[in-house]
Amino acid sequence: MSTLFIVATPIGNLKDISERALEVLKMVSLIACEDTRTSSKFLQHYGISTPTRSLHQHNEHHKVEQFIRHLDAGQDLALITDAGMPGISDPGFLAVRAAHNSGHTVSVIPGADAVTTALISSGLPSDSFYFHGFLPHKKGRQKQWDFLANMLCTLVIYESPHRILKFLNEATTYLGEDRYVAVCRELTKAFEEIVRGKLSEVVPIFENRTKIKGEICVVIAPPNYQEEQTEAL
Repeated sequence: MSTLFIVATPIGNLKDISERALEVLKMVSLIACEDTRTSSKFLQHYGISTPTRSLHQHNEHHKVEQFIRHLDAGQDLALITDAGMPGISDPGFLAVRAAHNSGHTVSVIPGADAVTTALISSGLPSDSFYFHGFLPHKKGRQKQWDFLANMLCTLVIYESPHRILKFLNEATTYLGEDRYVAVCRELTKAFEEIVRGKLSEVVPIFENRTKIKGEICVVIAPPNYQEEQTEAL
């Protein structure tokens, strides 16, 4: 029986990696990467020379069979993605399921992920939340917004910089301009930013920007959530 290690990697700041994660990546015989070119920069930074193979959304079904044969041969394997925890809007689910079904051990090495980092950074209710990932670009997008509009918990959704303004305008349409939101951009990086307030306040901020860059995670408060007003000290 071999072990498939699911290893979380930094979402921006390379220092956000555990000693245990580095030990595992050096110890295994092979590392499956979402993009070997992206991961090579991280691995080289820490002097990790373990061989790598690609595992992304377009080849996952085919490559999983190869990786299971690798485990069957008695060799441990690690899986990482470009950033964060594998399986969260990234490849990983199929590999984990196949490893379990083949009788191998699955061990997760926890670490940074954009979902919980954004949720806590937002200052919005975190006791109950729904994570969606990216909304469909076209087909099914309106249906998904109708579904989200009926959720009574905090929403956490990924969005790209060139579609964020469209997303916020749609959120205003489906959720109302008084809904509280936090747009978390470039988390853990040098230009980390959290733009927070009602949609009616946040939308104009992004409308007035000529260019928007970076990875974005949007946190939306539950319906009827209101901020308590406190007096300045």
